[in-house]
Amino acid sequence: MTTFSVQPNENVTFRVIHEDEDLLVVNKPAHLVTQPGLGHESDSLLNGLFARWGTRLQNLGAKRDFGLLHRLDREASGLVVVGLRANAYDAMREAFSQRRVKKLYWAVTRGAPNRPSGVIRKPIEEYKGRRGTRTMKLAKISTHGKPGITAYRTLAHSLAAALIDCRPVTGRLHQIRLHLDAIGCTILGDDLYGPESARDAAPRLALHAYRLAFTHPVTGDVLDVRSPWPNDLKGLLRKLQLPRPETLQVESPGQLEDDAVADEEPGVGEA
Repeated sequence: MTTFSVQPNENVTFRVIHEDEDLLVVNKPAHLVTQPGLGHESDSLLNGLFARWGTRLQNLGAKRDFGLLHRLDREASGLVVVGLRANAYDAMREAFSQRRVKKLYWAVTRGAPNRPSGVIRKPIEEYKGRRGTRTMKLAKISTHGKPGITAYRTLAHSLAAALIDCRPVTGRLHQIRLHLDAIGCTILGDDLYGPESARDAAPRLALHAYRLAFTHPVTGDVLDVRSPWPNDLKGLLRKLQLPRPETLQVESPGQLEDDAVADEEPGVGEA
């Protein structure tokens, strides 16, 4: 992460889902970058966090990413966990690297997978590419990439689209987007991967990080934090005749046994 000082910005809006002395879980809206970068030096989620917890996050410093434990793509929405104390941050970082944090996402895709549930195992390689006038980090399926594993389950489908529950076991850049596109189910609204028809079919990327489940690093309590389907995508579900996912009684995907992924490299990153 960049080492420049973070400017507090109280105009950055987000919702706090869980807060205690050691960590936060917040709901990031779509169109908001997680951390400062070129063109977004003062309007990221982290700038908003600094407006409320700046002293504590500054004490963690750049080497601990000012408390950020993972990221979401700018166009995605959903839950992000933030450390407030060094011991909690370090323990959570270890939990992420050992895959002891369950991250679950909902996605709306063009078409439905051939199999209603399964595990996608495709390696992902990062590279720098251009989109229009922008130079940015991108990713692709490549034999030279790092292992990528995503478990999924189709919750519902209509003639043109599907509602899919995803669990990224690894955490590669744009992993869910690439993996679903690789099985012929591009996420609607994706302006980086997949065909133009999918990009224009939603007001923004139809990907929402709805659940984080983990053991609290200090208290030992089990936290299972959830976020409902976002308001700005409710119209998309109605148009596609798909149900709101929180109304469905189904088990989450990817209840993988430890030995099924034991030989894969752990990692954390963006959806």
